[in-house]
Amino acid sequence: MVKRQAPLSGLTDVIDHPRPSVRLDDIDRKLLALLALDARTSQRGLARELRMSPPAVGERIARLERTGVIKGYTVTLDWAAAGFPVTVYLAITAAQGSDLGKVIDGLRRVPEVSDVTVVTGSIDLLARLLVRDHAHLKELLLDRIWQIGGVQRTETFLAVAEMQPENFTNQLIRSMPAGEPAAGDSVRPSNGGTA
Repeated sequence: MVKRQAPLSGLTDVIDHPRPSVRLDDIDRKLLALLALDARTSQRGLARELRMSPPAVGERIARLERTGVIKGYTVTLDWAAAGFPVTVYLAITAAQGSDLGKVIDGLRRVPEVSDVTVVTGSIDLLARLLVRDHAHLKELLLDRIWQIGGVQRTETFLAVAEMQPENFTNQLIRSMPAGEPAAGDSVRPSNGGTA
C-alpha cells in the first residue's frame, strides 16, 4: 500500500514612487546589514564593526538617509533606491502530491523572495519578490524558481503601485476594541467558574 502524503503536511501619501538607483559599495551594504540587525547600535559600535572612524560611519549613514536608501528605523530600505525597483507577486501551483514545505524551503533559498504565503483557492502559494528589471525576473524564473521540485505552474503579477501605511502596527493596535483580550489570551468566565 502506497502512503499518500497530504499536500499541506510539510507546513508546520498613497503610493511609493520608485527612486533612481543609488550606488552602494561593500561598506554601505555591511553598514545596512548591521543596522538591520539592530538599528539602535551606536555609531561607535558600528565603527568598531566596520573598522572605520565614528565620524566616517556618521557621514555614510547621513548619505544613505539623504539619498533615501534608509527610509526609517528599524532600518527600512527603499529597495528601488538600492537597485531593486520591481515588485513581483508570483502565484505558484504545486504539483499534486508534492510537499509544500519543500517548495517553501526552496523559495526561502532565493534571496529576492521577500515573503511567501500559503493561500486557499486555485493556487497554493503567493510569493513576493523584489527584482532589478525584466531580465532579472526572467533569470530568477528560469534558473531558480522553476527548478524547485514540486513547482508545477506559476503566474506572474507586476506591481504598478504600492500603498504603505504610515505606522501599520500602531494603527492596528489602536483599532482593537478596548477591554477585549488579544488573540491567544485565555478568557476566564466573569462568574468565577473555570473555563
